[in-house]
Formats: sequence, C-alpha cells, structure tokens
Amino acid sequence: VNRRRIMTSLSVTLFPYLAPHPPERDGGDLIDFPVAEARGLFRMPPVRLINRYYLVRAGESQYESLGIINTNPVLKTSMDNGLSEEGKKQTIKAALKLKSMGASETNCWIWPSITQRAYQAAEIIAAVNGINRSRIVPEYSFLDARGLGAYEGRRLDSVSEVYASDFLSPTIKPPPINDGTPNESVQDVFVRVTQLMSILETQYSGDVVIIVSPDSDNLSVLQSGLIGLDLRRHHELGYVPGEVRFVDASSIPDYRKPVSKVYKCFKPPNC
Repeated sequence: VNRRRIMTSLSVTLFPYLAPHPPERDGGDLIDFPVAEARGLFRMPPVRLINRYYLVRAGESQYESLGIINTNPVLKTSMDNGLSEEGKKQTIKAALKLKSMGASETNCWIWPSITQRAYQAAEIIAAVNGINRSRIVPEYSFLDARGLGAYEGRRLDSVSEVYASDFLSPTIKPPPINDGTPNESVQDVFVRVTQLMSILETQYSGDVVIIVSPDSDNLSVLQSGLIGLDLRRHHELGYVPGEVRFVDASSIPDYRKPVSKVYKCFKPPNC
C-alpha cells in the first residue's frame, strides 16, 4: 500500500470539513457567521458586574487590639494574627448583617484572605449563615493586608501619615524595611484587587461572593476602582473592623471628582 496515496485521498475527502467556511451569500449579500465572544481582562471601573459582591473587613485582630500595625505576610497565618475577643463579636455582628441582607439565599461563595483573622471571620460567617465550609475559598496573596514597610510595628494612628502620602499620589510607597514586610503603594494594592476581580468575574456567573479582607485598604481601593473614584481618595471609603458593604453595578453611587484647577483626572481610577 502506498502511504502517500492514502494520505492524499484522506486530505481530499476531509478538506471540506476542515477548511474554514467562507461567508455564505443570501441574494448576493455576504453573511458573516457570528463570532464567539470571550471575556477580556477585568477593567476598572467595570461596565457591569456578573456577580453580586459583599465586602467585609474581618473583626479586630489581636495586634489591632494592642494598637500595633502588623502587615508582614510572613506572620499572616500565625495564631497571634487571629481575631481578638472584640474582633469575634464584631465578626458575629457582620455575619448576622449578611444574613439579614440575604447574602446566603442564593449560590454563595466566601473568599477570605488566608490571613488568620480573615479566615477565622469566614468560618464564623459560614456558620451563622448556614454556608457549607466547602464554599470557603482561601485566597493566598491577592487579599494580603497592605504592606506598610517601615510602619510595621508602629502605633495604628501613624497610618494617617500613609494616607497623607496616598492623597499626593497613588504610586507613593511607604518607606521600606528589611524584615520581609513589603511597602505597597495604593497602585500596588489596586493591581492585586483587580487581579482578584478578574478571577471572580470569570470563575463564577450570577453568584454571590463575600470577600473577606484582613484590612481596610484592600476594600477601600477595590471599591474606589469599582465606582471610578480617584484612587488618591480611597481612605474616604475606609472600613472599620467588622464592617459589611454590598456593592454591585446597580448600587454604585456617583461620586464627585476632587475639585482642582491644577490636577485633573481624565481616566479614573488610573490617575
């Protein structure tokens, strides 16, 4: 048997099925076949949201109860980074609020940071709302607490200095430190939470997602991006421990841009 003849005859037989079909004609007019649509990268602010989102800040941590800044990711799974007694009470209130808001009435997922206090908060939320623990999806990096560099270990009230720098530019980083704590700008956090939303908006469709963050900045930056608020002003949307907010396309409010004759933002939040 001649192998070349066999391959030639097969290619001639299969060609009409393998070759791309040209546009058909209808009365002389070309008809284009519909092209399959694909979801692109998530953009901020979004045109629409496929899922419904609840943003939750975990209750007070043990470090926060001592008034100390702790953002080093090396310690994020330490028991010392868990909820304080007050933080547990705040989280139970948050879980009850989610229940009253009907968060778990439809297909619901909980996405907490793997940080100890956020994951503990997720377990409390699941228990109060009757959500199976298999619906808790730990996030290992995109929801880490914002790394504050040289502010690590300082008093909590010194974070106001960071926010003052944030208002000057979203690209300013806190001073660095050599103990493994990153020094992240608002823009750095914005990239992380945008990546998170890209995953959620492509992995689920029409579901409810409860995002549980160990700190405020992840959520305030995310919400700023969703509503198109200038990222320099993210701290105006700050979350207190145990706070819950519902955010979706239909509930996004209109925020005024900062009044300035010198600084103008034409493409929020990328200014």
